[in-house]
Amino acid sequence: MGLFMIGLLIALIYLSFIALGLPDAVLGSVWPTIGAQFGVPISNMGIITIIISFATICSSLLSDRLINRFGVYLITTISILTTSIALLGFSSCTTFLQLCLWSIPYGIGAGSVDAALNNYVAVNFESKHMSWLHCMWGVGATLGPFVMGSVLTQGYVWNVGYIVLFSLQFILTFCLLISKPVWKCKISNTIENNNVSKKSLSLSQILRIDGTIETMITFFCFCALELTTGLWASSYLVLNRDVSVLVATGFAGLFYLGITIGRGICGFIAMKYSDSQMIHYGCAIMLVGVLILALPLNKNFAFIGLILIGLGSSPVYPCIIHSTPKNFGIENSQAITGVLMASAYSGTLVMPALFGVIANNISISLYPYFIGLLLITIIFMYNKTLMKVKSNIN
Repeated sequence: MGLFMIGLLIALIYLSFIALGLPDAVLGSVWPTIGAQFGVPISNMGIITIIISFATICSSLLSDRLINRFGVYLITTISILTTSIALLGFSSCTTFLQLCLWSIPYGIGAGSVDAALNNYVAVNFESKHMSWLHCMWGVGATLGPFVMGSVLTQGYVWNVGYIVLFSLQFILTFCLLISKPVWKCKISNTIENNNVSKKSLSLSQILRIDGTIETMITFFCFCALELTTGLWASSYLVLNRDVSVLVATGFAGLFYLGITIGRGICGFIAMKYSDSQMIHYGCAIMLVGVLILALPLNKNFAFIGLILIGLGSSPVYPCIIHSTPKNFGIENSQAITGVLMASAYSGTLVMPALFGVIANNISISLYPYFIGLLLITIIFMYNKTLMKVKSNIN
């Protein structure tokens, strides 16, 4: 019975991460239609993403206190309910301002569930489950545009697509509401079983823990690298490698698909290798991809470089999160996971836009060098983290 309950709990956590990823890529896929309907320029989508990112950063930083007070189950349930209500709000929008306002609860809900479930899995389950958890996010991010596309193909307006997404998330919320006994099943590594204090930490206390700042910089740069690579891949291929728009868009999509498939594979590889080994191997593969992308070879090699960067990035995010309890202690892991989530969203907020300024004012040909600089920083800061935490990692 215990194993069945744990298996059911894992399934619910996976479904929650599918729900987390489900709407993430949808707005970009329908923004030309929404922007035209609201009479705003296409660049206004950046305002929406900024609002969502700021709300997510705030909720991530508060996650330690909220989870210590209310528990992972309640925060996860309320967070997914909040994001589902925000999606229903999106469907009712008739002005750009309304869309901005509904982006706030969407970001708040996304940040809380992200921090809660990442740390919960890191503390209680093996590394393979962390890789598969983030693979589930990729499944959701892939399904979201497909759902919206199917709705539009049937002749319905984009608002109906958001109603469908709301319905799917609300069904999951109902499943979570009736699953409270499942979340009470005993898992050997839980904080309760280890009698670890649940005292919340202030931001200044978190930053004073050895290795925290280095890990935050590592995470900031990694998430910046991942999003910058994905967002600017098509433009780089079209403007610098003379690739057609149709082909370039397809390969940019394959970059994200490569991450999702890579994380599915990494779940099996993680059974043999440690988190630090997975991160180092991933960085080595990314480095090869960046070098291939930077070399003046034909466009086919550029495709290979992008695919290698995607595959190499697969283990980095989940393995950094999974190693947090080991590196910093279970008693500190939720607080540090919260600031790592905030660092991640800060990186995605700032660095792709910074490269846009560089591409516009200098040259988009600097794309692989920008990615390479982020990667070198990741490698340096991650190894500095390992030296500071003095973890016994092979």
